[in-house]
Amino acid sequence: MRTEHATVRSQRFPTLRVRGAVRNLAIVLGDQLDPHAAALTGLDASTDAVLMMEVAGESTHVPSHKQRTTLFLAAMRHFAIELQRRGFRVQYVPLDDPANTHSLRGEIRRAAKTLKPAALRCTRPGEWRVQRAVDAAAAATGLPLHTLPDRHFLVSDMEFAGWMAERKQPVMEHFYRWQRRRLGILVEPNGAPAGGQWNYDRQNRGSFRRAPQVPQPYAPRTDAITHEVLALVERRFARNPGHLARFRWPVTRVQARQALDDFIRNRLPHFGTYQDAMWSGQPFLYHSLLSPALNLKLLDPRACIAAACAAYESAAAPLNCVEGFVRQIIGWREFIHGIYWHAGPGYEARNELDQHGSLPEFYWTGQTDMVCLRECIGQVLQYGYGHHIQRLMVTGNFALLAGVAPRQISDWYLGMYVDAVDWVTLPNTLGMAMHADGGVVGTKPYVASGRYIARMSNYCATCRFDPAQRTGSAACPFTMFYWDFLIRNRRRFRGNRRMRMIMRHVDRLADDERGTVIAQARERRREFGIQCPAAPS
Repeated sequence: MRTEHATVRSQRFPTLRVRGAVRNLAIVLGDQLDPHAAALTGLDASTDAVLMMEVAGESTHVPSHKQRTTLFLAAMRHFAIELQRRGFRVQYVPLDDPANTHSLRGEIRRAAKTLKPAALRCTRPGEWRVQRAVDAAAAATGLPLHTLPDRHFLVSDMEFAGWMAERKQPVMEHFYRWQRRRLGILVEPNGAPAGGQWNYDRQNRGSFRRAPQVPQPYAPRTDAITHEVLALVERRFARNPGHLARFRWPVTRVQARQALDDFIRNRLPHFGTYQDAMWSGQPFLYHSLLSPALNLKLLDPRACIAAACAAYESAAAPLNCVEGFVRQIIGWREFIHGIYWHAGPGYEARNELDQHGSLPEFYWTGQTDMVCLRECIGQVLQYGYGHHIQRLMVTGNFALLAGVAPRQISDWYLGMYVDAVDWVTLPNTLGMAMHADGGVVGTKPYVASGRYIARMSNYCATCRFDPAQRTGSAACPFTMFYWDFLIRNRRRFRGNRRMRMIMRHVDRLADDERGTVIAQARERRREFGIQCPAAPS
């Protein structure tokens, strides 16, 4: 595992307090660690100041993985020092400040009372809940608040709304092609896609026949400031989920860039081909591991795209791998961000499939006989990480098929992954994984039986359940719940053109077999402590 020497050698995080009058107080949140952020642009170092806050409420409103909390706090502290070195005056509230109110609203009000600024400013937060908290704090102070657009993203709200207005239903593939054309990424001078195809997804479904030998990803050396945060989090949030022993995430912009360079050089050439594959004991495979740095704004998406395209142009990586990576960033990431803000704050309450089951206890412990879930959840507990297929087709797929309430599983995703911010986890989980938005994010539910997991991984080889069986004591719960899900939702999805073939198979099942599936699935749910979904429709 490659490491780097510490870039900050302080034995402890210094006390950062603002002295003197303040004109504009810029609020910088934990996922806004970009020196070029709108809230910081144009600040006068002599008259303006920056407020950064570590508040316990952000680690407890959903149970936050210890590594997620550590990543945010360590990155924030390094960024505060960077801002100070750039000449900014920084008021920093550490978690263990005795006067800390441990809420964003409380700390903004306290800072306003102490510093007496003439105005507040903030780059738009990454979730509606935080936006409301900042708005309420500003209203309580009586100060004007200037909320500025987040320029980190490649599509503005107005541009996304314009794109949405031209179609009846948003489809990510259409959005992605629009992005490629307007940004001029992997397109020929005549506007045609590089290589003659827009999407190489069919070439990106490879699986491993034997244990892969993958280069270990870059991991930065943990410096004194991060060590201090690790100890603080373990002490303060001992009851929170997850483990800290394997913390390995970049917490500075320099480290994030080194992580990008390492991915481009060592894993991008095989990323596309094996991006959907899974293997026991291999948590990272050829994935980039860049989403935590991207979502905290330590890394700019433009730099990621430029590096990947340069690798293609120099023949260092094949087109299917580069296109797959580009699609994740300018396609899916931007699409999800646009949907979140376009859908509005009421989106989080959507539950179109009327599912209300409790999240099984093994999502917090990893203790289950299902090897795929034990591997994927165990990996989350150890690293706060899982790649997109582990999230969508294992942990998300099970929750959907089993009838878990969408908000329960989306809150789990928000708390348990180091790259989690509400704008990305909510539409991905509630919309794509759970199909709870009725088809806003995905035109069909992403459901699969245990056969899919057997095809894409080695998990089933050592599991006591049989992915080919849908009934009986040895039946894979994924396969049993898959057929139960289709039976329960026959009428709902019969008219979905992307599901016509599989729904014909459901229609051909004998009535007594359908009844057996439903009865055994109900009993299996009781064993997992999951409330049974509504009766078949």
